[in-house]
Amino acid sequence: MRIVSQLFMILLTLNACNQNGDSSDDAYLKEINRWKEKRLERLKSENGWLNLAGLFWLEEGINTIGSDSSNSIIYPDKAPPRLGKYILKNRQVSFIHEPGAEVFLEGKPIEELEIKTDKTGKPSLLETGSLAWFIIERGDQFGIRLRDYEHPAINQLTHIECYPADPAWKIEAKFEAYEKPRELLIPTVIGTVEKNMCPGILRFDVNGVQQEFYPVAAGKRLFVIFADETSGLETYGGGRFLYLQKPDKQDMVVIDFNKAFNPPCAFTRFATCPLPPRENFLTVRIAAGEKGVDH
Repeated sequence: MRIVSQLFMILLTLNACNQNGDSSDDAYLKEINRWKEKRLERLKSENGWLNLAGLFWLEEGINTIGSDSSNSIIYPDKAPPRLGKYILKNRQVSFIHEPGAEVFLEGKPIEELEIKTDKTGKPSLLETGSLAWFIIERGDQFGIRLRDYEHPAINQLTHIECYPADPAWKIEAKFEAYEKPRELLIPTVIGTVEKNMCPGILRFDVNGVQQEFYPVAAGKRLFVIFADETSGLETYGGGRFLYLQKPDKQDMVVIDFNKAFNPPCAFTRFATCPLPPRENFLTVRIAAGEKGVDH
C-alpha cells in the first residue's frame, strides 16, 4: 500500500512539473504574440514607418515644394500646387509659406519659420491635409521626410511573417565591458557612416558555435544591428535589429532572437537605415524572429 501511495505522489509531482513547464511556455508564447501586436501597431502609427511617402534631399539655397511640376521638390498630387520654400544656408534651414497655402505647425497656420531638424529630438512638423513632413539631418545632408497619414501601405500590411517562436532562442550572453567605450562604425543605406559608442562585447553560443555581438547604448537598453546566414535569403538582406536589457549583476544578458525585427528599410524605400557593422556578422543561421517582407 505504501508503494502504491509513493507511486501516486511521484505521478502527481511529475504532472505538476509538466503543467508548470507548459504554463511557462504558454506564457512566453503569449508574450511574443503581444510583442508582435505592439510591433504592428507601432508600424501603423502616425510616427510609424508605413506612412512614409517621400524623402527629398535639400540643395543649398532655395528649395520650393508642392505638387506642381515646376517645384524643386514635387509632392504627391493630393498636395496643393505650391506650399512654400525651404532655404538651406550654412546648415541652417528656414521655411517660408506660399501666400494662400495652408501650412500648419501644431495646428496653427504659419508664414515663416526657423526649422528644427530631427537632431533636436523634436523636429518642426509641418502639415497640410493628410500630409505631414519634417527635416532630417544625416551627416552633411538635410532632407524632407514626408508622411501621408492615409498611405495605402498602412492597411496593406496585416502581419509580418516570423519563424515559429521557440524559447530555445533565448540565449544567455556574457558581457565583457571595455575600460572605456570604443567607437563602432555603422554604415547606412544612403552611403554615410555613423559613429556610435560600444560599451563592450557580448559573447554567446549558438548550437556549439561561439559568436559575438558589439552593441551600442540605447537609453536604458542595448541595441544591436546584426546579419546572419539567413540574411538576404529568408530574412531581410540589410540585417535585423535587437533591443536587449543591460547586463545584470553577473554581467549576463539574455538575447531573445524571437524578438529580432526588420529595419524600416524592409518596409519603405524612404528610410535611411543603419546596416550591420562587420563586427556583427554572425556565422550561423538565426531561424528566429521576423522574416523578410514581400512588397
